[in-house]
Amino acid sequence: MSPLRKKMQDAMVLRGLAARTRESYIAAVAGIAKYYRRSPDELSSEEVERYLLHLIEERKLSWSTTNQAASALMFLYGATLKRKEDRIVIPRRKVPAKQPEILSREEVTRILEACRTGRQHALLMTTYAAGLRLSEVCALKVADIDSARMMLRVNNGKGGRDRYSLLSPRLLEALHRYWQQARPGEWLFPGRHESRPIGTVQAQRMHHAAKRAAEITKPGGIHALRHACATHLLEAGVDLHTIQRLMGHTALSTTARYFHLRETLAQTASPLDLLMPVS
Repeated sequence: MSPLRKKMQDAMVLRGLAARTRESYIAAVAGIAKYYRRSPDELSSEEVERYLLHLIEERKLSWSTTNQAASALMFLYGATLKRKEDRIVIPRRKVPAKQPEILSREEVTRILEACRTGRQHALLMTTYAAGLRLSEVCALKVADIDSARMMLRVNNGKGGRDRYSLLSPRLLEALHRYWQQARPGEWLFPGRHESRPIGTVQAQRMHHAAKRAAEITKPGGIHALRHACATHLLEAGVDLHTIQRLMGHTALSTTARYFHLRETLAQTASPLDLLMPVS
């Protein structure tokens, strides 16, 4: 490990950054070092800005990816290197406020029925039923299933926060069937090596394979199941504050985004229907 990387690691640990955030920041800094073939502490503010422009215009990376790279570089030059004299201002890209395309209940059913293995079915059902993030479902352990209290423990979620989510009788039954078949050890969904959990890429492939088999053409990865969970709970009359806790959101506004606008509009009468009929 280089001295600069060690220094940045220590700075991130001191400030309480989550492990996944630390990994992504280190990867972003490694990216700019590879691009210039020089140590990042030798780069000027103009070179940093040109690199971000390269990510946007040439590599055409997403808003979230380039914003994460910008945050990592801001941390490197501000918190780690403390470069006050050479003020590096890295603008963040504005993420467009797009509503996700929500899977209907019928579409979720088709995806689950299209699963070819018990492991694939259990993983996707758990993601939807408990409203989990991709990293959260991959990191589940067998011990996280609290059948006595019918709760599912989520360890080290976004922001390093723990929480409990839903464990429905139907999900518990499906997980029990899966456990009888696979007999997982520590990790509920182990990877190729039993000592490690399943990787996020492999879990995404499971979702895309089931979606293709179900002939679902809506865009989006496995996170669409989490969107669908929150939206279907709202449509069933569950209040926003409860869903906020289940989803692990810090802000209620984040939970409110899951509300599927088209479902609301479909139940709202047009003012045209309120007019008196024209004779």
